[in-house]
Amino acid sequence: MFEPAPFNPRRAALVAPVRVDRTGRAGPTPGQARGPHWRTTSFGFHVPAIAVPKGDQRTVEAAAILREGEAVTGWAALHWQGAAWFDGTANGGRPRDVPIVVGRHVAAQPGFRISREFLAPYDILVIDGVPITQSVRSVIFEMRYAAHQAAAVRALDMACFSDLVTLVEVGAFLAAAGPITGIQQARDALAEGDENAWSPRETDMRGVWTRRAGLPRPLCNAPIFTLDGRHVGTADLIDPALGIAGEYNGSLHLSGSQVAKDLKKEASFRDLGLETITMVAADSGDLDDFARRLRSAAARAASRTTAPGWTVETPDWWTPTATVAQRRALADWQREKFLRYRRAA
Repeated sequence: MFEPAPFNPRRAALVAPVRVDRTGRAGPTPGQARGPHWRTTSFGFHVPAIAVPKGDQRTVEAAAILREGEAVTGWAALHWQGAAWFDGTANGGRPRDVPIVVGRHVAAQPGFRISREFLAPYDILVIDGVPITQSVRSVIFEMRYAAHQAAAVRALDMACFSDLVTLVEVGAFLAAAGPITGIQQARDALAEGDENAWSPRETDMRGVWTRRAGLPRPLCNAPIFTLDGRHVGTADLIDPALGIAGEYNGSLHLSGSQVAKDLKKEASFRDLGLETITMVAADSGDLDDFARRLRSAAARAASRTTAPGWTVETPDWWTPTATVAQRRALADWQREKFLRYRRAA
């Protein structure tokens, strides 16, 4: 029985789609392709049934139909480059279509999102055998076609999280773009983007902070120090002028040990004179209620009369990592040391 080789030596878990071969040498025979051990991907291509159609495997299957000058884009291109938070699923784990840009008519295909937009040769990179659009173009595709502006901001923040784009790079592309679909949404989202959000939920919380609660825009993941330069902790969001820090506690914060760490961190902030507020997953069901709690916390912070015992001014010994440029400049050992906390966000 025909057994396909791994798609690429660097991605040995992925399998390239193949066409039926009556001899069984270059692909499954017609009978094998109809059997339980193979599944059809698209346009007459097949992969072994054990190749789970998730993430990068779905990208490989979509890329099989591409020709010269065509490419995978959007979330799939970003994920192919290792971007966190772009796993190809929507709410509830529903798989999203793989977006591809082609220069010809291609029939609609389940699992694909087909775009006929123009691609210049410099828009395309070939990485491990798959042509993908440049990161800036990929994230802007996500921003333009996002269901709403909040989702567009989320895509931008998370592309910055993985250091694939900067706000300046995205801004330069958008400034040169013409009147294409979704361009205004992408430009509006750029104004709200941040290079130091560590998770999509932090981005969402920032949106509630500014849009629903009407509070000034906070800093993302700014380290907090005592006045003598000791690092106390890093808040998901902080408004240094108001003196209020916000935390988003997702499912990783439900374990006993993590709850203890969270409580200790909150107490340390309060000991220094910071007002704290926590958002949890259940708050997504009533964002107006969370916005009211947030405004109340801001009012309490504004009423404080004691001098703060904290600062967000970084001491000389601190290595800043708040921007993509700062993180790109780090050596590998520095990334491992200074960015390890972001992986647990």
